[in-house]
Amino acid sequence: MIINNIEVFVCCPGRNFVTVKVTTSEGVYGVGDATVNGREQAVVALLEEHVIPCLIGRNAHDIEDIWQYLYRGVYWRKGPINMAATAAIDMALWDIKGKVAGLPVYQLLGGKSRKGVGLYAHANGEDIEQTLDNAQKHAAAGFKAIRLQSAVPGLDVTYGVLGDKKDYFEMQGNRPLPPEETWSTQKYFNMIVELFDRARSRLGNEIQLVHDVHSRLTPIESARLGKLLEPYNLMFLEDASMAENQDNYKLIRQHTTTPLAIGETYNTIWDCKDLIQNQLIDYIRVAATHAGGITALRRITDFAAMFNVKLAPHGAPDLSPICFAAHMHLNTWAPNFGVQEFVGFGDQDLPQIFPHNTEIVDGMAYISDAPGLGVEFDEEAAKAFPYKRSYLPISRLEDGTMWNW
Repeated sequence: MIINNIEVFVCCPGRNFVTVKVTTSEGVYGVGDATVNGREQAVVALLEEHVIPCLIGRNAHDIEDIWQYLYRGVYWRKGPINMAATAAIDMALWDIKGKVAGLPVYQLLGGKSRKGVGLYAHANGEDIEQTLDNAQKHAAAGFKAIRLQSAVPGLDVTYGVLGDKKDYFEMQGNRPLPPEETWSTQKYFNMIVELFDRARSRLGNEIQLVHDVHSRLTPIESARLGKLLEPYNLMFLEDASMAENQDNYKLIRQHTTTPLAIGETYNTIWDCKDLIQNQLIDYIRVAATHAGGITALRRITDFAAMFNVKLAPHGAPDLSPICFAAHMHLNTWAPNFGVQEFVGFGDQDLPQIFPHNTEIVDGMAYISDAPGLGVEFDEEAAKAFPYKRSYLPISRLEDGTMWNW
């Protein structure tokens, strides 16, 4: 089962996606997601110039050795670009192995730990009322966990609120340079408790509530927020503060019992090692695409289980349905799975390019038993959506100081 061809495709059906296709001498192929939002072409260059030439002629079944080759075999380890390239190759090889075995990937990981995968939906609004109206729609559709994000009065733009965009998949493709957004912690604190107080009144106590701070707060501010939100029994508070200094979460943890989640920008187990083993977080949110693929995320999952930390993979719309499928197989297997973020699959363009058979019923996702990952890539359909240079926003405080977006 020799690798004889690897191709890289970039398409923009509303957002840019980098897709890798690995083909073997027997004609069996697998697909992987290598998207890094706003740095897509950097991953393409790494793959085409440095990774692919090293893999032609290798045995596609040697997933572990190839992963180690791409990680240990380079002097410049880690980083989002390197790990996304590694992840895409890894996913594609798991896809191939499943197809050859005639089994879905979750069976190769050890089989099912659950019948379906619990999802949390996003409820966003230009004010609290609109956020809660959208949350009620998700609850009526059967979702048992919902993330709440409302615009902050006094700020022109707030993270998680779409403004005049129809949905997440329109946010990319129209940003030739990074847009700038303004942040005010004080204005945020003026509204956040009211959001969750009214949410509990309207949604009751059965719906699990999530909120994403998106690293806007300092650790002591996050500690204050966690304490303020304790009466509303959140499922978790996501990305309360940056944790490049992982000791930041010691400060937050000692002040609040609100569960904490972090990890969507992490690229290796080393980024979250201290957070997990010191039990400073409750959910780890790494994404397969950005943290080295299925092979690496399985290791993080097992390590987290030792310290009562649950898996809650990142599910942003800049991760393609291939990554979502990888998460679904990991979530179906992982004994310490918590919840999967879910923002939908966009309009008909995305399912046309990435055909799959995942079912969403009453807030639960059910992976198909198709061999491999169970998602395909239509090269011809993708040609209608060429790459567009685009960026995520940047954030500044009201006095102009650069801040975390």
